[in-house]
Amino acid sequence: MTPRTTAAALALLTAGLAAPAMAQTTPDWTGPYVGVFIGGNQANDQGDERLRFDRNLDGNFGDTVTLAGTGADAFSPGFCDGAANTAVAADGCSDDKTGYEFGVRGGYDWQFGNFVVGGVGEYSAGAAEDSVTGFSTTPANYVFTRELEQLAAARVRLGYAVGPALVYATGGGAWARVKNRFFSSNTANSFSETVDDQDADGYQWGGGVEYALAPNLSVTGEYLYTSLDAGDHVVSVTRGSAPITNPFVLAPNTAGTDIIRSNSKFGLHAVRLGMNYRF
Repeated sequence: MTPRTTAAALALLTAGLAAPAMAQTTPDWTGPYVGVFIGGNQANDQGDERLRFDRNLDGNFGDTVTLAGTGADAFSPGFCDGAANTAVAADGCSDDKTGYEFGVRGGYDWQFGNFVVGGVGEYSAGAAEDSVTGFSTTPANYVFTRELEQLAAARVRLGYAVGPALVYATGGGAWARVKNRFFSSNTANSFSETVDDQDADGYQWGGGVEYALAPNLSVTGEYLYTSLDAGDHVVSVTRGSAPITNPFVLAPNTAGTDIIRSNSKFGLHAVRLGMNYRF
């Protein structure tokens, strides 16, 4: 299920339930609940992201990889958001793939008149990708990709009950497991991942509607934005079969070059549909 189709389903659900909601008695939202959910998510666009280079291996990723003889920037063709379509910069990059998720949740609410305050914990699995590409004059592409595999969150909910509907805002912390990948059309140099931190943490915020179908059963529709600070992912480039004049191993430093992506943030937009059972 993509974010677009999930959003359409949520809109239909909200429209169909809004009218009868005003005419029915407000249920008691106080108590524990467990639930399941499915949804679609999309990585946040980062059009200004690029690759950064540590040419002299001093830990400072602010160097320029230059061509032998001319001293020109070897990455002058530029960078783009997404994964490269070909080795040539003019062919551009594909958009990050739409992802999916499915998960479980549990929480507790307290109701004070029409106001509801609560906490919820969630765990989900799925897939969402965030890529960036650099192009060299060779020509060749160099692609870094993050893929979300697991996501946990703990949030507070602040809501207002209207008939059988509870409209709420939510926010809290998030923790994730991220798979890092690198690939390149460059077959001359050798590449190795020297740092691969797959842990990420950050925050979530959003809102939604929960609708009581029965005293113990409700359906939910919500939007969430997740911002994660991903761990380090460093790729080391060494000579391989390339000549000694190769830009990555150009004298005076012939040991190689380290590469990272410039933005550690992994942002996700998600739309979800779910069902809760209340005790």
